[in-house]
Amino acid sequence: MSFSKSLFQMFTATAFCLGVNACAPSEPERPSSNSVKISAADIGHRIEQLASDEFEGREPGTKGGQLASQYVADEMKAAGIEPAGNNGTYFQPITLTRTTVVDGSFMKIGKDDSEPTQYTFQENTVYWTKRYQDSVNVKDSELVFVGYGIVAPEYGWDDYAGIDVKGKTVVMFVNDPGFATKDENLFNGNSMTYYGRWTYKYEEAARQGAAAVLIVHETEPASYGWGVVSGSWSGAQIDLVRPDKGASRALLEGWLSIDASRALFTEAGMDFDTMKHESAQKGFKPVPMGGLSLNARINNKIETSESRNVAGVIKGTKHPDEYILYMGHWDHLGKIDVKEGEDGIYNGAVDNATGTAVILEIGEAFAQAPTERSVIILAVTAEESGLLGSAYYAEEPIVPLSKTVAGINIDAIGPIGRTKDMIVVGFGASELDDRLKDILDKKDMYIRPDPKPEAGHYYRSDHISLAKKGVPMLYADGGIDHEVNGMSYGEAFVDNYVKERYHKPSDEYDHSWDLTGIEQVSNIFYELGREMANSRDWPNWYEGAEFRGLRDEMMK
Repeated sequence: MSFSKSLFQMFTATAFCLGVNACAPSEPERPSSNSVKISAADIGHRIEQLASDEFEGREPGTKGGQLASQYVADEMKAAGIEPAGNNGTYFQPITLTRTTVVDGSFMKIGKDDSEPTQYTFQENTVYWTKRYQDSVNVKDSELVFVGYGIVAPEYGWDDYAGIDVKGKTVVMFVNDPGFATKDENLFNGNSMTYYGRWTYKYEEAARQGAAAVLIVHETEPASYGWGVVSGSWSGAQIDLVRPDKGASRALLEGWLSIDASRALFTEAGMDFDTMKHESAQKGFKPVPMGGLSLNARINNKIETSESRNVAGVIKGTKHPDEYILYMGHWDHLGKIDVKEGEDGIYNGAVDNATGTAVILEIGEAFAQAPTERSVIILAVTAEESGLLGSAYYAEEPIVPLSKTVAGINIDAIGPIGRTKDMIVVGFGASELDDRLKDILDKKDMYIRPDPKPEAGHYYRSDHISLAKKGVPMLYADGGIDHEVNGMSYGEAFVDNYVKERYHKPSDEYDHSWDLTGIEQVSNIFYELGREMANSRDWPNWYEGAEFRGLRDEMMK
């Protein structure tokens, strides 16, 4: 998981089976739900195995990744969960690309009658192409400022109104006008909507026919500094092999640093601050940027590798063609070469061996006591590379999305112990919040909304891949208000994890962990899914949520 996404970001915000038959009962028992037990010991056992050095950090496309995904499949079979993948297996194969921008690449912006500005990779720009090509070229592409690059009919907003940007280079701000103005009646006020995410902006620009897309970086609206941008996008980029090999995307996608952006606006004869203010007002119209044009070449080194999602199903007793989805990502960051005696394996115990262990435990509980609707357990790959496994599933779903009642994404649960609260990222998005609240009320617990909604954490984990298709998705984590030690204990725990272990080799399983909180959260998630699986309800997004229209259309 990229660290903008979970409980931890908000504060920067069964034993291993040597063979399937050794673990699988000949005929799984089917007790009533009252006798089903979520076991902290079993969860801990699975976390320990997934985070073991044997799996070498679970990087997709490596030996360790293959072993880890096989372990997940073996655990599903041992738990009595039936295969839901391709050809009667537990696997949904995925081909990944690994693309690196190499020497000979450049990006220049200027006017016909002047020497163009050549931008320096990492220093004041990063750029890439989603096209599966060894080289792409952009020639004499006129620059147009399109404000925030948003087309949102439900908000009466169209930054592309009245202009044809086919073949042109569009320049835009990150985040959305609600954040810029703090107007609670504009978009979602200070809380970022999906329209504020860079992923959306590149996709929309491609739909508009733009040849190139440049996003202005600013630390506060992006919620991270330039170092994150330049570091994240300067190395090898892992992606899916799209059916059209990226032909539907713009030739060039990229970022400009704030200093480079201000200089660009000045060169275009535009005042940066004035345009920023005007573009956040309703009725803004796109503006050509003073005759400036972009010329660029991107040379790529392209490699491919194979990975896979792991999927199992517990068939429903009355409505087997309707599904409750549980999802978590099994992958992590792999390993690096280090000096002898040093630890170079990124074990990813919290991120996300915890979530993977929990969905397996929940799946085992459903296998023991099936529900009226079916339950699908989905462990996805390549989350750390950009939510790729879930994105592939959203495009090639194993069960129809129109038959997926709702989903729960579990991404990194801290071993804090039992808490009085649960954190809901993107609180206020869907009716799943109400269902969770009803369960927590009975336990004298409460929901803690995401404390930094402006950072857009809801759009940074795997659930968003299905949400973008309309499926109601809940993204919640364990809380921080410890039952005995209080809030300060939870905050200190999170702060220590962030500083010492997040995305480091030190994110390892520890036998001293207090797993009672993870067990607590697992029981709540199980209860929530079970209630939906034994009902005829179809939860939806709240009226006005950006995905409501997609779901309504799907359900027709």
